[in-house]
Amino acid sequence: MSVVTRFAPSPTGYLHVGGARTALYSWLYAKSQGGEFVLRIEDTDIERSTEQAKQAILEGMDWLGLHHTKGPYYQTERFDTYNQYIDQLLEQGKAYKCFMTAEELNEIRDEQEKRGEKRRYPGTWRDRSDHPSDKPYSIRFKNPLEGAVSFKDHIRGDITVDNSELDDLIIRRTDGAPTYNFCVVIDDWEMGITHVVRGEDHINNTPRQINILEALGAPVPEYAHVSMILGDDGQKLSKRHGAVSVMQYRDDGYLPQAVLNYLVRLGWSHGDQEIFSVDEMISLFSLDNISKSASAFNTEKLNWLNQHYMKTLPGSEVAEHAKWHFEDQNVNTTNGPSIESVIAIQAERVDTLKELVSISRYFFEEFEDFDANAAKKHLRPVAKANLLLAQEKLAAIVDWTAENIQQAINDTATELEVGMGKVGMPLRVAVTGSGNSPSLDVTLALINQTQVVQRIDKAVEFISNRENS
Repeated sequence: MSVVTRFAPSPTGYLHVGGARTALYSWLYAKSQGGEFVLRIEDTDIERSTEQAKQAILEGMDWLGLHHTKGPYYQTERFDTYNQYIDQLLEQGKAYKCFMTAEELNEIRDEQEKRGEKRRYPGTWRDRSDHPSDKPYSIRFKNPLEGAVSFKDHIRGDITVDNSELDDLIIRRTDGAPTYNFCVVIDDWEMGITHVVRGEDHINNTPRQINILEALGAPVPEYAHVSMILGDDGQKLSKRHGAVSVMQYRDDGYLPQAVLNYLVRLGWSHGDQEIFSVDEMISLFSLDNISKSASAFNTEKLNWLNQHYMKTLPGSEVAEHAKWHFEDQNVNTTNGPSIESVIAIQAERVDTLKELVSISRYFFEEFEDFDANAAKKHLRPVAKANLLLAQEKLAAIVDWTAENIQQAINDTATELEVGMGKVGMPLRVAVTGSGNSPSLDVTLALINQTQVVQRIDKAVEFISNRENS
């Protein structure tokens, strides 16, 4: 049997972290088994579904690299197919017309609740044939009255639900639209889905869907219901915890490799291993190794992973993602060092690409002002002579390399008979605008020699103005 999995989001919002993890698990299982991965957009909630949300889902999946092999399919384009099956069930006596109004049903449910009973449809129209000709009606599935539904969940083990716990599900509304639970069943059947990986909030739907599949004579897929993700505070993950949309993580400066690695560990493990390449995830992944306990989101762990990938992935790969952030922060990188070279010396200093760009502007553009605290401490009158001699030696360098730059700084300190800090710190503030940067030799090597000389001029002028004020 060839494995076919699916990711089936509803386009009523952006692709959130929980959905992305479900998509990842589903994708990994298909890849690990050499199977197919279907993307299906479940847009039957027409009022709440938006084109913007559809595009956000596609964009999020593409950014994560979770590429589908079939689809995307849209349920709103398949209503005729669903209705054919509903009509078939009606003809076979496995579904029926229900003329009960929503108001009538709510009254019945309220009475049930007062009696301490479960709120449910009582089967009023299940076996009636006295159908009024002038009233709207829905179509309900005739759920078996006896027996039970049993299935083995890859994560939660054996689950059994008595049919007496299930009422007759509406499969077509009064407006003629087929309902979510029925559409899912037909799609899973027609698309050959063998394994359904989805959130634990769907467990209650599974017995209902299995009964419909069996009524249609369709094969029942295997199921794996993953637990929810909690925030750092142990509460259900929500907007108050920060980014919950996958693309927000892109915007905040995270690499897709780091997000994937982080997501896969939110419920799945392989020994004590923390860092997994995508190939390793595929070769090691198993549905049976997913924990049924809820997972807690830990931003510090994600930051650690992100920095790891910024430092260890090929520079060209990180640079492709960094370009978006340079553009987003309006930094023109055409006149400056390669983005790869900046990443090589800055990655260990930050957690995200957004931060990396923020502290790297001086490589590509002139800064207007020096950092006030750094200037106050290091651009003092006593530093003027040190800067002027360093400028002279730096300007005289023929081959602008980190080694030659360091030698010029060393020679300046030796000639002035001062410590390296007396030369290096004023020079750092003069050239970068702040008191923090990577090692001064490699930092200056990435900046144009003429720019370095001019920036020292600016710092000397700053000191002169300070002397005269």
